[in-house]
Amino acid sequence: MTSFHDLSLEQRLDLVRRGTALYSGQLSSIDNEDFSEPTLLDGWDRATLIAHVAYNANALVNLVNWATTGVKTPMYASPEARNEEIAHGATLRPDALRNLHDHTLVRLDVAWRDAPETAFSHTVTTAQGREVDMAETFWMRAREVWIHSVDLDVDATFSDIPDVILRTLLPEILGKWAKSDTGHGLVLLNTDTGEKLAVHEGEEDTVITGSLPGLVRWASGRGDRGVTTQDGSTTPTPPRWL
Repeated sequence: MTSFHDLSLEQRLDLVRRGTALYSGQLSSIDNEDFSEPTLLDGWDRATLIAHVAYNANALVNLVNWATTGVKTPMYASPEARNEEIAHGATLRPDALRNLHDHTLVRLDVAWRDAPETAFSHTVTTAQGREVDMAETFWMRAREVWIHSVDLDVDATFSDIPDVILRTLLPEILGKWAKSDTGHGLVLLNTDTGEKLAVHEGEEDTVITGSLPGLVRWASGRGDRGVTTQDGSTTPTPPRWL
């Protein structure tokens, strides 16, 4: 099946913009007095999440500029600087956070628009130390805005996320579990298609069943609504993936 990475640059950018529109709509429906309410991310309130998504856009602009100019520009000066920036952003007034959101999303869109075609194949390094083509920033942002649209806990759900995003995300999560040597015996069964994904080949102790949105919701740590175990046992807590 087609994944996000199989699409043209134009199609990938369109998916980013659609996710951004959903995220922006969820944000606009939150009253200022509710910015301190919790999100689906444990320990994060809405103000913290909104600051995180905004500063993520700025960080991706750094990678686009790196690819465009050839001048090494990391996403963040350091993990500590990233955390401090988000913590500071979370203290801003709601209207200031809304302005930050508007400014950073436009800044990123303009950076992509103005980047020469050759820049998209230029190698840059992510905050996790992965060397990728700059075109990977489309996926990094798509994943960010689609998932965090749900995390704001307004009314968006994983069913609102396009299948191509979910189909790309689920194997990525399982791949990260396998790389960190976690998730032994876990197998995910898509009840819509019958497809099975094993974390470690040849191991099948616990089969988690559900639709694609439900499986991604569970695997990404957003709860077990919409999934069950094949043998009727308690649904386990998934390993961390980020």
